[in-house]
Amino acid sequence: MSPEALQAGLDRVHGAGLAGIVAEVREDGHAWLGAAGVADTDTRRPMDPRMRLRVGSVTKTFTAAAIMRRCEAGEIDLDKPVAHYLPRLVPGERGARITVRMLLSHTSGLADYLPTAYPSLKAFPVIAETSPASMEDHQFTRFDPIELIEMGVSAPPVAAPEGRPGIYSNTGYLLLGQLLELVTGCDAEQHVTETLIEPLGLSGSELPTQPRIEAPHPKMYERWFGMYDPPHDFSVFDMSWVRSAASLVSTVTDLNRFFGLLLGGEIVSPSSLEQMRRTGPVIAFDGSTIDYGLGLTRTTTPGQGTFWGHDGTAWGAGALLMTSEDGRRQVSIALNEQRWNLLDAAGIPQPHPIDAALQAFVGLALGE
Repeated sequence: MSPEALQAGLDRVHGAGLAGIVAEVREDGHAWLGAAGVADTDTRRPMDPRMRLRVGSVTKTFTAAAIMRRCEAGEIDLDKPVAHYLPRLVPGERGARITVRMLLSHTSGLADYLPTAYPSLKAFPVIAETSPASMEDHQFTRFDPIELIEMGVSAPPVAAPEGRPGIYSNTGYLLLGQLLELVTGCDAEQHVTETLIEPLGLSGSELPTQPRIEAPHPKMYERWFGMYDPPHDFSVFDMSWVRSAASLVSTVTDLNRFFGLLLGGEIVSPSSLEQMRRTGPVIAFDGSTIDYGLGLTRTTTPGQGTFWGHDGTAWGAGALLMTSEDGRRQVSIALNEQRWNLLDAAGIPQPHPIDAALQAFVGLALGE
């Protein structure tokens, strides 16, 4: 693991057009921290690898781990229907058919609430027919999770329960947040903080209840496929629209620590971890198919083996986590810019040099 090569790889990502990137690569107990680019495009304040960023759906792994621990305590049964716990939120036949396991694995068939909560994105994934206007409209909106769940449940289902491939949906993970609140007596964010974030020493991580991040952080720039030019800073944003699905703020060091402990069997029991690693095909928001378990993704890279982790985006920021099957190698990456791909005449996002530079860095970090 050459520090010079890793830094050069990060520099190439910034040079390809990305505002800023931070990363931590771990191999056999040795860690390398690096950063490239700027935290503020106006002042040119440099990125620092210890900065906190919003990491989007990486939150789902934390929520899934919290659910599995409550299963171990006998408070939740993965194969009981959601109507057993939350009958008012998913009523009728669907509530009787959808299990907790299906919520975790994105096989519930529940639609995502995002197109209803953010009307300008209603046409997604037909990107050319969307607009980022709703992002600004709701920058300081305090959403009620029950109302968001109702939006997803009342929308036409996107698949039958337990159908394959599954369809990625934040609605399921907001329901899991409500389930945690039911069995623990406190909201999911507080429970995850008190039982995972604090005991594990993740001092750079939080599930904020306010729009502003108080600790050192970069600005977070959203391009929305060229519709924001220049990119719009959304580093101040009320994340109640995703809560237990995608609201986590963290550092690359904390994320590597969490995933290392989880996959090393130190957060959930071996049997719980085995269930989290049972995967199947799930259609992601961008139309790609991912290999998804219970809050974990599996990626197999020719010549490098199998890696476990998760990725995620928020408005203007995102992260990627990968840990090797044997736990010897980890890479954690966080970015302060999102959706840089421009659309062609048919409205299809086109490859960007940032994509190739990021892929090259990940390959280098994983030992390609």
